[in-house]
Amino acid sequence: MRIVDTIPHPEFRISILKMNDKWLLRIEAGPYEQVYKFTTEMASDTDEIKRLASPEFLAQVKIQFDAMHGIFLPAVRTLKGR
Repeated sequence: MRIVDTIPHPEFRISILKMNDKWLLRIEAGPYEQVYKFTTEMASDTDEIKRLASPEFLAQVKIQFDAMHGIFLPAVRTLKGR
């Protein structure tokens, strides 16, 4: 698995990776990460992956990160006895 490209974004670190016959779109925000896998039949090159990472798609990704944060914080507080 290797990083073949990145997508600039003000909130997220977005990487495009290639692994065997799959593309991985990895989106990171703080301690959270989402990875979306696409076969080479679904997307043939990095330009197509970049098009998949549309503003609408990334808005939904943000909603998921917010949900992840809502799960993570109470869990950490439980560990710390708060």
